[in-house]
Order: sequence, then structure tokens, then C-alpha cells
Amino acid sequence: MTSTAGTLRVEAAIRRNPYTYMLTDGELTDLLADLGRRRAESILRNHSAPEGKAPRGPYPRPAMGFVVLDPTAEAGTGPADAVLGAVTVGDDARRFLPKAAAKAVAHRRLGTDNGTSVHTDPHLLGTGAFRYGHSAQVRGLIVAASSQSTDQDLYEASRLAAELVEELGARHHAYEWRRGETDWLGDTDEPPAVYREMVSWFPEPAA
Repeated sequence: MTSTAGTLRVEAAIRRNPYTYMLTDGELTDLLADLGRRRAESILRNHSAPEGKAPRGPYPRPAMGFVVLDPTAEAGTGPADAVLGAVTVGDDARRFLPKAAAKAVAHRRLGTDNGTSVHTDPHLLGTGAFRYGHSAQVRGLIVAASSQSTDQDLYEASRLAAELVEELGARHHAYEWRRGETDWLGDTDEPPAVYREMVSWFPEPAA
């Protein structure tokens, strides 16, 4: 999805949707785009603020790339398949996505902010690791951003993560009221096949 916020172009796309019980792919993409527009307003404001007015210093450029990981992905999921979606803000943002992706996947692998490894524990990094910047985790959701200073990247990533968590929670509660009392999040109130398979070995009751 493409939109504009002020003079900044916003694009959003999803790779996987773990919330199909309540959001279509289009609705989840629209949600990411909406959050991207909020970040675009912040980025533009901080980039164009008069000297001494931007709380975290002036942003070097009016563009950022964001990578959002899927907090429901299994631990053994590969890096590419663990991506929920991505957002770009500004015309020169796409080139920052690989850097944001590197921060996010390092955070997922290590269980801590990428900046900790960069600055204090470089032994946790390896060949090909990105050696700059922080990543954010809000209530289990990891988001990384790139293009500004390390603190500015961390701030914008944390805001997108926090707002996404809140939006998903609100939509989940709305789903619960629409759906009523059920055991499972889905179209039918039946155990998914994966869980039935986990216990399929258990013997049937004796005759």
C-alpha cells in the first residue's frame, strides 16, 4: 500500500499475517500504513525542526525504513519467514530496510536490543552482522528502524511497535465481542490440526 503524509511517501507491505482470525491481509497492510503515516509526521517534524527544538536532535534525513517481526513465529522460523511486514517512509527509504532487518533478526536471535551486542558484546555478532544501531521490543513485538541516529532510530521503532501492539489489542477485543464465547481463534471453534496431531498418539479409551 502507498500513501503520503505531508510530503513524505509511505509504503507498507506484509509478508505473513498471523491474525487472519480478525484481520484480512488488506486490513493488516492498511494498519501498518496508518502507523507509517504517524511515523512520517514525526520524522518530518523532527527533520525540519528549528535548531534546538527537536527533542532528540534534528533527524539527518526525511526517510526511514521499518521492519516488523512476527511475534507469533516459532523459535525455529528462519529470518526471512519471521518477518511480519515492513514500512518505508520517504522516497529514499527502501535502501535502509536491510539494515533494519539485520537489527531486528539479531534482536530476535539474542533476545536483547541489537545495540547491546554492537556496543558491549561484539562476541555475539559474526561476519555479516550490522554494527550500528538499536532495535525495540514492546511486549514481545520486535521492530527495528534505520536511517537516523541510533537513539532516533530506537525512538521511532519503539513508537511504531507500541502503537501496533495497542491497535492489535483493541481489534482483538472487538473480535471477542463479535465472536462471543469460543475456545479457539478462528472461523470454527475446533482444535487446529497441528494440536490434534500433537496428541494423536494417545490411545483411544479401552473398550
